[in-house]
Amino acid sequence: MRLSVLASAFLSVTAVFAAELGIKTTKEVECKRKTVKGDTVHMHYRGTLASDGSQFDASYDRGTPLTFKLGTGRVIKGWDQGLLDMCIGEKRTLTIPPEYGYGDRGIGPIPGGSTLIFETELVGIDGVSKDEL
Repeated sequence: MRLSVLASAFLSVTAVFAAELGIKTTKEVECKRKTVKGDTVHMHYRGTLASDGSQFDASYDRGTPLTFKLGTGRVIKGWDQGLLDMCIGEKRTLTIPPEYGYGDRGIGPIPGGSTLIFETELVGIDGVSKDEL
């Protein structure tokens, strides 16, 4: 019985680590005003599958950043959390496990259960003046 309790605890801890959101800053920028929940942000991005590196979407290809309200559930959870506290011009790579992405359901070219890699760049925050940068 003791072994099954230990094995169960190990599996629970492993599941917690597996669901961790990875955030790596690839270009640092100093600023006074960073992104906060509720900001309308303008993000350039490139999304690839961790499994094979294939690109499934990129705003860079369209030449237009994606605009959305941060932290309000309008994008996947990995973006709502991973894009907080950014400065305009900052770049991050987000490694998003399924729990913070699309889960077990597939969407378009993204298979269910996929870990996603996003190269992101904050290009603007609505209402933030140059004095606040």
